[in-house]
Amino acid sequence: MNTTTHSIRFPVQGMTCASCVGRIERALLRLPGVQDATVNLATESAEIRGPQLPALGAVVQAIEEAGYGVETQETDLIIDGMTCASCVGRVERALSDVPGVIDASVNLATERARVHTAGPPDLAQLIGAVSDAGYAAKIPQAGREHAH
Repeated sequence: MNTTTHSIRFPVQGMTCASCVGRIERALLRLPGVQDATVNLATESAEIRGPQLPALGAVVQAIEEAGYGVETQETDLIIDGMTCASCVGRVERALSDVPGVIDASVNLATERARVHTAGPPDLAQLIGAVSDAGYAAKIPQAGREHAH
């Protein structure tokens, strides 16, 4: 029996008082798989814990429906080795499984992945996930990101 507890911490925007904290905690605790939710007004962050956490997109949606926001960041990666739509699906799934990822979209024609994360991304984990899926990933070099 697997009793591993997972946790995700992410920034929350728009809180002003203890009532906000309670509203967000209640919204998070209603999500399937969340056993515990802690929201910190001072650090403007939230953490959820449970054996099988929901997709971060669902977490963001719950917070937004409660009237608050989650600070997100967008990261682009160059993906080498993809040849077909199945490759795209494998890379998207691998990136989506990385903790902190809200969503990931991959473009076969441009060999790029765009990843949205809650807070700063863990680039090593993103690149590792792509590598584990059988492809190579790297960060675009500044100034060459949009070369044609």
